Amino acid sequence: MPIATPPTTAELERHSVVSPDAWLAARRELLRKEKELTKLNDELSERRRALPWVKVEKSYSFASSDGPKTLSELFDGRSQLIVYHFMLGPGWTEGCDGCSFLSDHFDGANLHLPHHDVTLLAISRAPLAEILTFKQRMGWHFPWVSSHGSDFNYDFHASTPPGAKKILYNFEETDASDAGEEHHGISVFFKNKKGEIFHTYSAYSRGVDLLCGTHSLLDLTPKGRNEHGTMDWVRLHDQYKQPEANGDSCCASS
Repeated sequence: MPIATPPTTAELERHSVVSPDAWLAARRELLRKEKELTKLNDELSERRRALPWVKVEKSYSFASSDGPKTLSELFDGRSQLIVYHFMLGPGWTEGCDGCSFLSDHFDGANLHLPHHDVTLLAISRAPLAEILTFKQRMGWHFPWVSSHGSDFNYDFHASTPPGAKKILYNFEETDASDAGEEHHGISVFFKNKKGEIFHTYSAYSRGVDLLCGTHSLLDLTPKGRNEHGTMDWVRLHDQYKQPEANGDSCCASS
C-alpha cells in the first residue's frame, strides 16, 4: 500500500467541522470499522500461533556482556525468545536509524515481558565491542548480543552472505546487490522442557511495524505519520533538533 500523503496546511485549515451530534455519528461508524479490524487482528494472531514450527538443529554462539552464549542460553530461563535483527554490521560507526527507532521501544516492553515468559533482545553481526559502544551512546538497557563469526544472521535472512548473488528476504528471492549488507526483522523461538528449540515466526520489512508504538500514536493524529517516504523523518534520538517553543505556550516566556 502506498504511503499516505500527509495533509497540507491548507487542507488542515479546510477540514470538515461539524456539530457534536454529527461528529458522534461519524465516530460510531468509524468504531464499527475499528472493531472489524480488531477482530481481523485477533484472527491473524491465531493464524500466526498456528504456523508450523521448524526445529533448530544447528548450534550458534553469541558474544554477550556475560561471555559466550548459546541460542539456548539466550532464553534466560524462559520458554519464548523474541529476537530483533538489528542492522549494525562490522565496522559501522552507528546503527540503522530505523532499527534504533524501533529499539527505543524495547526497554519499556522489557519491564513486563520477562514476567510473562518472554525474553526480548537484539542480535547484530557487528563485534560486541562495537555494539556496546553504540548501545551506551543510545542509553539502552535491553540485552544485545553479537552473532559475529556465526551463521545465525545468514540462516535467518538478516544479513547477505559474502558472494551471494540471490538472497531470500521477506520470503521472496531478490538480488543480493539490491538487498544491501544487513536487513532488519524479527524472529521468534520456543524452547520446550526437553531443551529443544523451534523457530516459530519471522517478519521483515513492514512486518516489524507492529513493534512500533510511536506509529500507533501518530496514526491517531490529524497529520498521521506525516512522511513522504517510510520513516523519512526518523533520526537517532540524539540527533533531533530541539523544537522551537510555541509562542502561545506558557513555557515560551520562561
